[in-house]
Amino acid sequence: MRRRELGGFLRAHREQLAPQEVGLPSGPRRRTPGLRREEVAALSGVGVAWYTWLEQGRVETSRAVLEAVSRTLRLGTEERGHVLRLAGYTAPPPDGEDAPDQVPGALRRMIGAWPRSPALVLDTVLGIAAWNTAWTEVWPDPGAVPAADRNLLLLLIGDPAHQRVLPDWEPVVIDLHRHFRGTADTGPAGRGVRELGERLRTVRPDLAHWWGCRTMGSFAPRTVRLTAPEAGAPPASYELTLLAPGVAGGTHSVLVQTPVER
Repeated sequence: MRRRELGGFLRAHREQLAPQEVGLPSGPRRRTPGLRREEVAALSGVGVAWYTWLEQGRVETSRAVLEAVSRTLRLGTEERGHVLRLAGYTAPPPDGEDAPDQVPGALRRMIGAWPRSPALVLDTVLGIAAWNTAWTEVWPDPGAVPAADRNLLLLLIGDPAHQRVLPDWEPVVIDLHRHFRGTADTGPAGRGVRELGERLRTVRPDLAHWWGCRTMGSFAPRTVRLTAPEAGAPPASYELTLLAPGVAGGTHSVLVQTPVER
């Protein structure tokens, strides 16, 4: 499974890389999107057949080869780490059931002490594990959502009530998905990761180009305009920040909205 994921990841980045970016002419008769396999192999110092098998998930390879291919594909630090983890050079957690992950009491108390800052505690697949009262004053109450559907990505792409609160939801979803891709392989590699990918494709098949994107990255803080739940009230601006796991221990992250003072 991880070999196929690795191959798909390399292929996707190869197809996104323009020949000019690695010093090659584009040529008038080029049919392959991005680089050809033989070009990646030559620039990485490996055989064409071997690189083809690598993309097909048929072979294991050395760390040195993976690092050479990563350099050729212009992968960033997070992408290189992802490649190495998929190949087993940084041991992933066991590929089985997702381990129960309770929200620490200190984390619940922390977000509960923010009366003006809506906040969520998120698990490794962006499932909503806890929220504060301020969140329910701006957003639909997560407690009214079935536990199986209580996932921030799913709600933003599939629930009209959430989209009314955040009309400009697309950039937030794209960044959250990149964050998810960058952290999923470092968390429990169980059913949750696979099921979320399947549900994203099922709920919004029209966004398949998003779900198939292999780009990863950290969620960048940004100012968002939220529509107030009271009819006729003006939109409010918040600074949206994702606090990485480790803020209060465990594997949870915290999504917090800080009011922007006028």
